[in-house]
Amino acid sequence: MTIEAWDEIRTAYHVARAGTVSGAAAELGVHHATVIRHIDSLEARLGTKLFQRHARGYTPTEAGADLLQVAQATDDQFTQLAGRLRGRGESVTGELVVTSLGGFAPLLVPALARFQAAHPEVVTRFLTGERLFRLEYGEAHVAVRAGSVPDQPDNVVQRLGRSATALFATQGYLDRYGRPDLEGDLSAHVFVGPDDAESRAPAFRWLNEHVRRDRVVFRSGDGRALKYAMLNDVGLGFLSVWEAAQHPELVQICMPRDEWSAPLWLVTHVDLHRTAKVQAFLRHIKDEAKTWN
Repeated sequence: MTIEAWDEIRTAYHVARAGTVSGAAAELGVHHATVIRHIDSLEARLGTKLFQRHARGYTPTEAGADLLQVAQATDDQFTQLAGRLRGRGESVTGELVVTSLGGFAPLLVPALARFQAAHPEVVTRFLTGERLFRLEYGEAHVAVRAGSVPDQPDNVVQRLGRSATALFATQGYLDRYGRPDLEGDLSAHVFVGPDDAESRAPAFRWLNEHVRRDRVVFRSGDGRALKYAMLNDVGLGFLSVWEAAQHPELVQICMPRDEWSAPLWLVTHVDLHRTAKVQAFLRHIKDEAKTWN
């Protein structure tokens, strides 16, 4: 059914309810000529009279009564749907889709678990990957992104915090190679790092500028693989402080540096930003972020 046909059926429904063209026009907020045009067009489309015209107004014919019964049922269903959607928008229920890099799972999953415990009617979907999930296409409700300020149109961007990052190694590595002097010659040390030498991550940019590429002896595009290489004494590597805290076998080489640390951003689409579910999660994750550093 076309939009025009539904507009005409809706007009006919209101004419039947009001009994007059002027009453239907007032209820629909249109000119009475529009009502007459819709009725005439619908009757022409169906090839039958839907109303008997008389001095007191319009009375449905038998064909009109059949059509209006369908219109009544459709209007009732739409009203019920609108009520459910409004209720859903005002409650913290249904799916909550959050996207981020997989490396942030140790940070975000506990926060998501606590949010779900507080809102048991929520079903959480945590989508990870290198690609940017398209909020404007409804692929996610909230994105947690790192790095430069996201600049996609129609998105609401809020600063969440900073992922404090430092250099770490196992004691096994330090026993073999010694403790590095970051202001001195690093050629005697080996590192784990990105497979992509042009990685834009702040810590990896520093690595590219200060360490010869051949000293990056273990390379991967998967942050988890890099971490496990570090845990197996392969080399020095960068980790966020909160993630390294889960591995007491790692030794922090130095204090976190701003030049290594990436800002974190909360990103939502303007159409969903004000919904109760998204607002509840934004408040929750901001509170959680206060404990991350």
